[in-house]
Amino acid sequence: MNLVEVIREFKTDEECRKYLEFLRWPDGIRCNRCSSSNIRRLSVEVKIGRKGHKRTELREVIECKICEYQFTVTAGTIFHDSHLPLTKWFLVVALMCESKKGISANQIKRALGCQYRTAWYLCHRIRKAMESGDLFTGKLGSDGGIVESDETYIGGKFDRRRKRARYEKPAVMGMLERQGRIKVKMIPTASRKVLLDNLQAYVSEDVKYVATDELKAYKSLGKMFPHQSVNHGTLEWVRGDVHTNGIESFWSLFKRGLIGTYHQVSTKHLSRYLSESEYRFNRRKEHNLFSQTLGHLLTTDKMTYAELIEKNKEVVPF
Repeated sequence: MNLVEVIREFKTDEECRKYLEFLRWPDGIRCNRCSSSNIRRLSVEVKIGRKGHKRTELREVIECKICEYQFTVTAGTIFHDSHLPLTKWFLVVALMCESKKGISANQIKRALGCQYRTAWYLCHRIRKAMESGDLFTGKLGSDGGIVESDETYIGGKFDRRRKRARYEKPAVMGMLERQGRIKVKMIPTASRKVLLDNLQAYVSEDVKYVATDELKAYKSLGKMFPHQSVNHGTLEWVRGDVHTNGIESFWSLFKRGLIGTYHQVSTKHLSRYLSESEYRFNRRKEHNLFSQTLGHLLTTDKMTYAELIEKNKEVVPF
């Protein structure tokens, strides 16, 4: 579902709520407390808005006839207690799903006409849903395919004119199944033990071979998996079907997004940006990405603003 379709289909909060009901309870509404399907709908007056700007409006709630518990479709979800209309939530979800290199909180701020802090918090809650929704099941290369492995460091070059302190750039590892899925994660260091342990955890023994570059840490990889490598130091990029161009293309796309869209990110939140890119890449051929993301928003754990900003001082500049 693209942005035009989202605007056309979900013009009001009521239409958004009906769609969330369908996603949350595809077999019919059930009570959040006793799981009974014996429910009725009521119209009650609720106060919405912030202090000093509160207003009262009629809103439909669901009441269980068995335990008399009243709830709404957003109760117990990441949408609960949000001051933003659901129509704006739906728009941002659509924008983040369709933006190949991501979309910045400043761009969301301008699009929605809200404060930067609101947009930034909103984007991170959606990224959290993407992160929780991209649970890794099944190992890469289980169908006998080729898996590429590579590592990179996130961050710009040191420039003393900018008066930046020297810092240790965070290392990131990626494993790509050709024509298939990718798994990316932050690692403490690109050492032999760390790289081989991750390959053993995420790559199947049925893999045709693992393609890497000439990094010394991969020298003993042949004891675990069939292994082929290319020597970038001698300008060897492709040898037959042995190359790491797929995973390097993903790094290029991700770094273009960081440089051109976000400009700088916190090391604390870098893993969430990686998860967002991994989520979109693994679902690049699917047509219901928007619906899947809304479904994950209904099931993911809540994230408070206090949790998001604690000890948030270290950044990766570009």
